[in-house]
Formats: sequence, structure tokens, C-alpha cells
Amino acid sequence: MKKSSIAAIIGLLFTTTSFAANNSIYADDVVVTASRLPEARNLAIGDISVISQQDISRAGQSSLAELLQNQPGVEVESNGGMGTLSNIRLRGSSIQSVVILIDGMRVSSAANGLTNLSQITPDQIDRIEILRGSASSLYGSDAIGGVIQIFTKQGTQDTKISASAGYGSYNTKKASTNISGSINDTKFSAGISSITTDGISALRVKNGLDSDRDSYRNLSVNGSLTQRIVDGHEISLQAFANQGHINLDGSNFPGYQNNEQQIFAMSSKNKMADFWSSNFKVGKSIDIANAVGSYGTSNTRSEQQQIYWQNDLKLPLGNLLLAYDRIEDKIQSNTNYSVKNRTNDGYVASYQLHKDNHAFNISLREDDNSQFGNHSTGKINYAMNFADFWRISTSYGTAFRAPTFNDLYWPFADYSYVDPDFGPFHYTFQGNPNLKPETSRNKEISLAYDQGHHRLSATLFENKTKNLIVGSQNIPDDSPINIGSASILGLTMAYEGWFSNTHLRASVDFQDPKNDDESGKILARRAKEHGVIWIGQTLGDLEISGEVIASGKRFNDAENAITLSGYSLVNMNAKYKIDNSWSLNARVNNLFDKSYTLASYASGVTPSSPAFNTYSTNLFVSITYSPNF
Repeated sequence: MKKSSIAAIIGLLFTTTSFAANNSIYADDVVVTASRLPEARNLAIGDISVISQQDISRAGQSSLAELLQNQPGVEVESNGGMGTLSNIRLRGSSIQSVVILIDGMRVSSAANGLTNLSQITPDQIDRIEILRGSASSLYGSDAIGGVIQIFTKQGTQDTKISASAGYGSYNTKKASTNISGSINDTKFSAGISSITTDGISALRVKNGLDSDRDSYRNLSVNGSLTQRIVDGHEISLQAFANQGHINLDGSNFPGYQNNEQQIFAMSSKNKMADFWSSNFKVGKSIDIANAVGSYGTSNTRSEQQQIYWQNDLKLPLGNLLLAYDRIEDKIQSNTNYSVKNRTNDGYVASYQLHKDNHAFNISLREDDNSQFGNHSTGKINYAMNFADFWRISTSYGTAFRAPTFNDLYWPFADYSYVDPDFGPFHYTFQGNPNLKPETSRNKEISLAYDQGHHRLSATLFENKTKNLIVGSQNIPDDSPINIGSASILGLTMAYEGWFSNTHLRASVDFQDPKNDDESGKILARRAKEHGVIWIGQTLGDLEISGEVIASGKRFNDAENAITLSGYSLVNMNAKYKIDNSWSLNARVNNLFDKSYTLASYASGVTPSSPAFNTYSTNLFVSITYSPNF
């Protein structure tokens, strides 16, 4: 081959045409979670995906967890039916290693570090952004696996009204309404939704009190108000709240739990100069869980007072972000925690550059925590467009997870008892105030092909975590401890594309989540492989879609003694546009009535304990009114 031909091929590989940049499948999408700055999704560096308002509307009656499990890198576990605790894992991380944000505000319990996703109804949501991989350098503690940011419906320039009602299996009833618009310089939005269901038994048992259905009800409201003062200056108020009631299993008499989530915030966005924009937000998130069961009564109220001040500076070359984050955790409970509050101050600096075919980002963060002192994290990202439609990116980042109030300050409790057959059983438990944060190092490299109608990507990652926080040692005098390390090596492959009037999404995750100090045992409730295929087609006024969700086997416990079998589920959905205002939607979940388990009480010590139940085939039909003004 002639040298001139070789040179031409090399030149082609490292040349990006304007067509490739402007005709990305995601060219019109804007995301903020990847860098805390608004940027085109196809230019953002990071493994990020978006669930749009269209996706949510098309899904029909789905929970938030069901929406999320259709995305790459997401595994779901739940403690029963609707309203029970649902947990999310990103890239095989722990359920407490994912930051959940609602309009930029953290919403989680300081007691256990979890966000009750089952309380958040999709009717309140405008879109969701999912960032996979290390993100503590931007968001602080807990972002080892990534960040899920939920954006609620906001005020719009044009008036929009929507209302829906539906009915389905297990006597499930659902209704919601939302209005948004503007009056002069004021934008507003308000919504309310409710759901009631007879539910299913949380535990998979056939006899006794726990075999009954556990009914659930939820009422949710959200609202926002934005006032433009002058050009470049506006203030906003936001409110988000839900209240749920669910009957409980695992009691000698009918138990129940009342849950509440609340967010109240005020923000001021100001363009201080042509090169300087400021966003200041102050607010509070509240998580309340009041339970009654055979063990007695448990009342816990967790509050997070939050302050965020972010400054975005446009430099002659690139952008600089400087931010200050403050979170004040406070807990009130009939459990007598030895410490009931702590504070965390975070200082962030991030530099971003997009130049020709190259993109670069570096972020550094220092957290000062009243419980464990200072902790530094950082991340560096680089991406390059090469040839037509091709992009390669790589990143390296550090992250950490702070121990929860339960880990640190749970009071001494003696659970000893005398078994009539086996004699006395000694067991005590208390928190460990000497726990250290978990720390992680994440490396990844990604290759993407995006030519406008089709996008294919492959992301290889490795996450190593040290000082794992183990909540229980299974010893007579028990307490949480830091022990060992874990590593997760994984590959995510994803595709999205259009063929005429057919839309196809598919992803598959291969991962090796292992405990490095336990002879390579698999981390609990993580599958080595899982994936999703979704296909939708538009036939005039009719949209039909189907999805297949599949997972390999998992182990329910750290000792790998209890196996949770692999499963595959098929769901179908149809949406018919009656006219410009009305539409009808029908969804069937678990079409082939597969029996599967996402979590269990069982362990090597108690192998006969029941699994948490999951839904059999179920149908939901709804009608929506959304006129065009």
C-alpha cells in the first residue's frame, strides 16, 4: 500500500466532521448531572442516560424502580409489592452508594442512608438523569456508584394541563393531575397524584397472618414558582411531598408503616456579569418513617438542611465551576442515638474545556465532616472525537461513602432470649462510632459510535472499594465494622436507534462483583450479567412497545449460601391517541407469569426464611387528558 494511502486513512481516523457533531442521536438533549453544568448530552463526558417525559408517559403504570431498571447498569431489589422498600444498585455498588437528588436536593434517610424510591410516583417527574461511575468529586459522600437526579415538572411559558386516571389488577386505582404555565414574569407548576392498591403479600408465604395482602396508599403533591426580577435574575420556590401507608408482614399481629418525604427549597439564579452566573439554593429535605409491629413502635424523623452556592465562570478558554455545599443532618427518634446531628461542608472546583475534537474535565472536592474529619476526592475525564461519528473517552476518579447514623450511633440493645427447644440465645448489637468512610477508585474507558439514527457504546470499568462497612458480623456481641475490600470489573454495552417507525433500545451488563478478602465470593444480590431489550413501534395513532428484562443468578448473602435464581420478564404496553386531547394506555407486566425473587430474608444461618414476594401477571389501564392550547 502506498504511503499516501496510509496517511489518508490515518487522517480520516482523526478527523471529525461537523455532521457527526450536529447529527448525534442526542443532539437536542441537555443534561446537567455529568458536570453540574448544562451541556449537550452528546458532548458530556460520562456514562449517562436520560429517561424523558415521553418515556415516562409511554411506560403506563410503572413505579420509579421499574422505570430505572430499564437503564444500563441498574439492578433493582425490593422487599415486596408496591410501597415496600425498593433499592437501586448502579454498576454493582451497594444500595447506599448512589446519590438520589430531586431538583438538586438530596432526599434520603440519615438513619440508614436509603431513599424510599417506592414513595416517589412517576406522575411528579419530568425527566430523570442517571450518571454511572464515581461522582464524589462533584456531589460528595455516597456517589461511589453514581448519581440519579430526578427533575419534577416545572413552570412553562405556555399553559399545559394534564389529568389521568386508571385501574388495574389487585384493585389498583390511580389518579393524577398537573397544571403549569406563566403569568407575565411568573412561571408556575402544581400537581397532585394518588394511588391505592390491595397489593400482594410482602413475604412469599402460603399460610398464617403474613400470607395476607399488604395494601398500600400514597398521596403526592409537588409545586414550583419562579419569578423573573429583571433579565438574568430570578428567584424560585419549590415544594415536594408525599405520604404513604403500607401494611406490614413479619408481625404476630397486623403491623403497618407510615412514610413521608418532603422537600422545601428556595433558589436565586443571578447573572452577575457576562462571564459569571451564580445559583444559590437553600432548603430542607425530610424523611419520616413511623412503624408499628410485634417488635413495638419505631418513629424516626431525619432532616437534612441543605445549602448550595454554585458559581459558573466562563473563561477565555473553558469554564470554571466553584461551589460550596453544606448539609446538616439531624435525627429525631424513639431510638436513643448517642449523637443526633452532624454537619458536612463541601468545597468544589471543576474546570471544563471543549476544544475542536477534544473535551477535558477535572474536578476536585474537599469535604469537612464533623464526624470523620476531612476527605478529598477528585476526577479527571478526557474525550476525543475521531473519524466520522466515533468518540473515545476515559476517566479516573475517587469517591467515598460516609457511615450512617445506624452504623455509628445505634444504642446498645440486648436481643437475647431463651428458646424452649435449644435453650438460651445470646445476641447484642450496637453502633460503632469509630467507623471510617468507605473509599473507592474508579477507572473506565468508553467507545461510542453515533451517526444520528443509531448509537452504539461500550464502557469498560473497574471500581475498587476499601474499608467496606459491614453492618453485622453475625457474632454474639455484634456491631458494624470496616473490613476488607471489594472490586467490580464490568462491561456495559448499549444501543439505541430508529428503523423507520420502529425505536429500539438494548443494553447488557457483564460484571464480576467480588469480595477480595473472602476467596473471591460474589457480593450479595449482584448478578454477573443482566440486560434489557425495549422495542416500540408507531402505527398511526397507536404506539405499541415491549420489553424484556433479564438477570443471571445472584446470591442473597455475603457467604454465597442462598441462591436467587436468574429470571427474565416480558412486559407489554400500548398507547392509543383518541384525539388531540385524549389518549388511552394499557400495560401488562410479567406477561408470561414468571415466578422470580429479587431479595430474601434467608441466609446461611436461617436458610428456611421466606423470600420477598414479586408480582405475577398484572394489567393496568388508564386514560389521559392533555389538551393543546
